[in-house]
Amino acid sequence: MRPISYSDPLAPLLIRNELFSLLPAHTRHLTVVCIGSNRINGDSLGPFVGTLLDNAYRDHLTVIGTLQQPVDGTNIHHVHQQLQNKDGSYVLAIDSIVGPRPFVHTIAIRPGALAPGTALGKSLPRIGDVSIMGVMMEETADMSTLPYTNLHIVYQMAKVIALGLSLTVRQRYGYESSAPLLA
Repeated sequence: MRPISYSDPLAPLLIRNELFSLLPAHTRHLTVVCIGSNRINGDSLGPFVGTLLDNAYRDHLTVIGTLQQPVDGTNIHHVHQQLQNKDGSYVLAIDSIVGPRPFVHTIAIRPGALAPGTALGKSLPRIGDVSIMGVMMEETADMSTLPYTNLHIVYQMAKVIALGLSLTVRQRYGYESSAPLLA
């Protein structure tokens, strides 16, 4: 797992490359679960990504979690149950996390489920076959500052992740290069 700086001009391509290395060849459909709140800046990464991808690539991509309808602690159990009944879809989970200082404002992608709410001591269901995480702040930081995270950085990181996912879907499923990258 190599961290990707959100400000790296090649970040969307690096995300695409990382996802290509993790997606099984037989994957016919992707479900992207965008976890987070639409009320807390530092926790809004997932809903921003979901909003940017919503209604794009409908034949190959389902988005759950947007700014309008976020996936957060109030409904994540229901979403988790829904995912258990989905056949043939590979699940990518996106969330903001805290991490060591050198990784702040980077994107990390790894195989396996995401454990949302861990930094806040919450016990929520693990979600995803692949985790895409945006490191918003240092793990030793005061969590009460999470609402005041720079929204510009959150949005820029969300755009980079959404573009990386869009490039992945376009290339994986043979979309025309003239197709719009985002909805």
